[in-house]
Amino acid sequence: MTASHEDERPLLRVRGLTVAFPTAAGATEVVKSLDFDLARGGALGIVGESGSGKSMTSLAIMGLLPKGAERTGSIEFDGAELTALKEREMQAVRGDRIAMVFQDPLSSLNPYYTVGTQIAEAYRSHRTGVTRRQARRVAIEAMERVHIRDAARRVDHYPHQFSGGMRQRVMIAMTLSMEPDLIIADEPTTALDVTVQAQILDLLAEIRRDTGAGLILITHDLAVVSEVADHLVVMREGDLVEQGTAERVFCDPREPYTRMLLDAVPRIDDEIGLLKTTTAEEDR
Repeated sequence: MTASHEDERPLLRVRGLTVAFPTAAGATEVVKSLDFDLARGGALGIVGESGSGKSMTSLAIMGLLPKGAERTGSIEFDGAELTALKEREMQAVRGDRIAMVFQDPLSSLNPYYTVGTQIAEAYRSHRTGVTRRQARRVAIEAMERVHIRDAARRVDHYPHQFSGGMRQRVMIAMTLSMEPDLIIADEPTTALDVTVQAQILDLLAEIRRDTGAGLILITHDLAVVSEVADHLVVMREGDLVEQGTAERVFCDPREPYTRMLLDAVPRIDDEIGLLKTTTAEEDR
């Protein structure tokens, strides 16, 4: 059977994306004419050091750039031009069809409300006519899907009662409750030890496999991205330095900067093996 034109169209198509901030000396571009595609169900790693523009790229996609930032270029999501949407229209997309997992779950979660309340209210904000009881059930099911033990009890716990790895699972559960088409994970394993890091990466890969959602993983760590992504975009100081399949970029990097990033992880094969094989007791 021949694939339809819609099936062949990328889930996300970015062309000429530029993000600039006004300064006394003129506009400073932190993302410069960026082009990339994300296939439906695909996983893209955006890699670069601090200041490379990778996080600004994710915020531009989400329509969450800081005040004063100017965004130009095209961001086409499932055939719709996101840059043309009004804020109210973008709110309907954000969190529902495109969801983001931030790097610091403690600051993203409200300490005064239980995690279940926060997942449930986020869900209800995008679903009309849903009761609190129904939303609570969704929250428990989402927590179960990210392998939080005893979810029916822990749904009533507060963020401080969870470890860093478990808080990140809560954030992913909140994302999953919306059943998004695209998940953007911005440094989701930062500050986690290697064992918990491996668990979170395995979870993201499992979610992508089970739901068919596209995934963008933003990280400075090539060892992390190698576990999840099938395509890579390498950024430096706002510029796209190199892109291609993960296998090609890892095995045959064409740019000196990419080789430098690889050299910064001198035992990448050992680290990858550790991420694959290390197991530990469930983080509590």
